[in-house]
Amino acid sequence: MTAKPKVFYTAVATATGDGRSGHVSSKDGLIDLDLVIPNPITTPKKANPELLFASGYSACYNSAFQSAAKSMKIKLAGSHVTARVGIGPVSMHEFALAVTLQVEAFGIDQETAEQIAAKADLMCPYSNAVRGNIDVTVEVTARESVDA
Repeated sequence: MTAKPKVFYTAVATATGDGRSGHVSSKDGLIDLDLVIPNPITTPKKANPELLFASGYSACYNSAFQSAAKSMKIKLAGSHVTARVGIGPVSMHEFALAVTLQVEAFGIDQETAEQIAAKADLMCPYSNAVRGNIDVTVEVTARESVDA
């Protein structure tokens, strides 16, 4: 079990309405969105919880990736992380998430990028929160330059 953190920031958001077909807003007013239930057939016109989770996880993991490189004294030309968060049934009335993190690392070789990703996985609070609970796949691609 992970140790309880010394919290230095707390995000506060409230969901209202009919479950996933409702509204979410943050106390600070930065988020104020209507939500829809994800539909595998149509493209949603509004946000859904999986999209919000993907946004947070990709930002957090990218920050951890860059911090891991810095702690390993490796100079990155940059990095991008795309999070793909899927949802689906695992049994009757039970759903689960599956995540793929696609990491692009610039200015380093593949082996180094994979070493950084392994360290980032240990540093990222989202990775620590979901470890053992959600299927997460990390795909790492090293590129010579940001333009590659």
